[in-house]
Amino acid sequence: MMKWKASCTAALPTTWKSASWLLKLMIPISLAVTLLQHFGILAWIATYLHPVFVHLGLPGASAVAFISGASAGTYAGIAAMMSMPLTMKQATILALMVALCHALPMECAVNRKTGSSFWEMAVLRIAMAFVCAFILNLILPETADSYIYLGAAADSSIGEVMATWALSQLKMSIMVFLIIYVLMIIQRLLEAYSLLRPLSEFFAPMMRLFGLPRQAAYMWLVGNVLGISYGSAVMLELEEKGIISREDANDVNFHLIMNHSLLEDTIVFAATGISALLLVTTRIIFAIILVWTRRCCLALRVQAK
Repeated sequence: MMKWKASCTAALPTTWKSASWLLKLMIPISLAVTLLQHFGILAWIATYLHPVFVHLGLPGASAVAFISGASAGTYAGIAAMMSMPLTMKQATILALMVALCHALPMECAVNRKTGSSFWEMAVLRIAMAFVCAFILNLILPETADSYIYLGAAADSSIGEVMATWALSQLKMSIMVFLIIYVLMIIQRLLEAYSLLRPLSEFFAPMMRLFGLPRQAAYMWLVGNVLGISYGSAVMLELEEKGIISREDANDVNFHLIMNHSLLEDTIVFAATGISALLLVTTRIIFAIILVWTRRCCLALRVQAK
């Protein structure tokens, strides 16, 4: 119980700091999307992007949420998503795209430090986001269910829009704080009980299925529990100590660009109504496909020489 109490207490300052930073990012994005929608600018943007996004089952305006997530992170993408009316199917497709491409500049820079090409990682993530979205649009059934919409009605005055937006930000702020607090407690409990190592040994046999070397299990687990950005220090340390080679780290990166931050992303999106099972299975399946396709291409290239 002492470790539980210590973890809960230690998580509070970090949660406050992280939540404050994220909300400083999320609230302006949410306000911008709300105003763009009210003044019809999103509808104007949609007319130009609709021919592309219609093949993904999305309105053209959803590109704003995708770009927000890709440039600033998952929470920025969610803030934009909740500021526009979407069906649950559209939100699920968009959530997957954001999960694959969130914080692109930062995370691709980390990939480069651990042995991969910045631009190769970036292009692959964007391309696979669109491929996955296209396939999901074909597979997922149409539904009348709506995603969380925190905006005002279409015929509302600017005063009503701002009042609705202010209330929505209060709700969103509470939700963000609680989600981050839970995640911080989980991370501290894993550290307190020294569970990352035993868990990596447990997952080691799965690396064969993923097309990765057995010794990559710890790096894979760090990428999924802590994420690429937060776990970068641990990943670099593994390379420096020779626990994993730079070549193996590059192989792991090809898996992680499709399937990382699995703990945080799944909890965050599930809290807004997105199917956790669908999100997890889709990301794992496409990560496996990407890694094995790359391995086959490399093998064919060697044989051709």
